[in-house]
Amino acid sequence: MAPIPGYSLGERSSYLILIQEGRKPELTHCLLPSKPYGYKTIKLWKISERDKRPEGYNLKEEDGRYRDPTTVTTLRVPVFRPMDLMVEASPRRIFANAHTYHINSISINSDYETYLSADDLRINLWHLEITDRSFNIVDIKPANMEELTEVITAAEFHPNSCNTFVYSSSKGTIRLCDMRASALCDRHSKLFEEPEDPSNRSFFSEIISSISDVKFSHSGRYMMTRDYLSVKIWDLNMENRPVETYQVHEYLRSKLCSLYENDCIFDKFECCWNGSDSVVMTGSYNNFFRMFDRNTKRDITLEASRENNKPRTVLKPRKVCASGKRKKDEISVDSLDFNKKILHTAWHPKENIIAVATTNNLYIFQDKVN
Repeated sequence: MAPIPGYSLGERSSYLILIQEGRKPELTHCLLPSKPYGYKTIKLWKISERDKRPEGYNLKEEDGRYRDPTTVTTLRVPVFRPMDLMVEASPRRIFANAHTYHINSISINSDYETYLSADDLRINLWHLEITDRSFNIVDIKPANMEELTEVITAAEFHPNSCNTFVYSSSKGTIRLCDMRASALCDRHSKLFEEPEDPSNRSFFSEIISSISDVKFSHSGRYMMTRDYLSVKIWDLNMENRPVETYQVHEYLRSKLCSLYENDCIFDKFECCWNGSDSVVMTGSYNNFFRMFDRNTKRDITLEASRENNKPRTVLKPRKVCASGKRKKDEISVDSLDFNKKILHTAWHPKENIIAVATTNNLYIFQDKVN
């Protein structure tokens, strides 16, 4: 992987729906600030690219000022001149007043007409053309809030079946629902949950088992979940346990007390698939991000850092030393910077290009080109 120059970002982020020129709408986490509207509002954006500019307008001077039409004596045919690539984003619609709590997920449906948005207690279904009305399809708010035992942490539509979606909870469960069953999906079709290992039971068990992200594979056969320490792959036909488990930073298990005191244990890491569903990626601390190859069972740790990564250079694998004597190219677990973290990751659906977001920067990497 080789980096492309990073771009500066705001410290807070929101979810944006993007419609790209000549393409179907797709959901992306653009990591752009939305402070004027808070984090309970959704914006629909139109994204366009320009690498040429027109020149030779009959009523415009070279500096852009308009000329008096009565002074035009000859007509010129406008021509397009090359220019630096410019990406423009303009808001088209604002969907508001449907969430009491901060939105944690947005997912476009495969029908490309509807999408869902989720907060801690509710999931709403929207139509892309209707901004002032949505339908509540999941509501876990109890009559007495003192009886609340879990919250919704993430939700996503199935990539092929427009009636099916999943949502995860702070208790480590994933529920699959079918909207054809009832208007309010208060009863799930399937419940995915892994039995807890009694030997690993501790004060922090419920916190680290909370699922921060859930993503269907492109094929729709599997789904991936991310909890605090691991990534798990689930077969939709097997509810009682995941078919694959990858440890992201197991060396932090002995540091859970410190991570609890500095609130890092509540960080929400995202995860993503590559285009062929053969590799998964997620973030970690010290600006590290991890990749796991499902076929070879190999994994790699890379670092997104402005100091270490110059454009067009190849990233070198990083290793963390959990105990014993540290090798020259390793970093001690006690030296990790927990203020540097990669929570947001994305993988291009067709090409080997990834994006990872650190606290204040967005890095885009592409596979090495010979």
